Amino acid sequence: MTKSDQSFMRSFSLLIAGLGVLTLLLIGGAWLIYDHEPKEINPDTSKQVAERIAPAGAVYAGDTGRAAMAAAQEAAAKAAASQVAYGGTTDGKTIYDNLCHSCHTAGVAGAPKLGDKANWGPRIAEGLDTLVKHAIEGYKGPDGNMMPAKGGNPALTDEQVKNAVHWIVDQAK
Repeated sequence: MTKSDQSFMRSFSLLIAGLGVLTLLLIGGAWLIYDHEPKEINPDTSKQVAERIAPAGAVYAGDTGRAAMAAAQEAAAKAAASQVAYGGTTDGKTIYDNLCHSCHTAGVAGAPKLGDKANWGPRIAEGLDTLVKHAIEGYKGPDGNMMPAKGGNPALTDEQVKNAVHWIVDQAK
């Protein structure tokens, strides 16, 4: 090896060694910073654990039990009523505007477009009860089209779905 090759190898070796040391220092510094950062704590953890271990039912006996059972049923009914979609409105247009338009405007998954008489005609011929049933329970057609149960929103009541179907059908007549 010539002197210039030896000089180059020495400089190159020192550069590689220096970069190796720098890498180790950066990894060590990052590790120290990571160890001193507080770990994320989910504030809902205790609530989630309490819900998971809550009893699935209760035993009611005697008059006190009947009163407790009635109170529990009333609380459950109020909780269910508060979970109804779109504030409990039964206006078909409101429900369409909030949920149905996402598929029935663009024809997603084979959904007939709003006001398209050619696509809605055969469906309407099957009867409104069939359309409402398919909207509530969900439907997969022979041509691959698909309607999820309650339009994918289980918080809708059957009455809300029925009114939305009636409004959509009225647009196609």
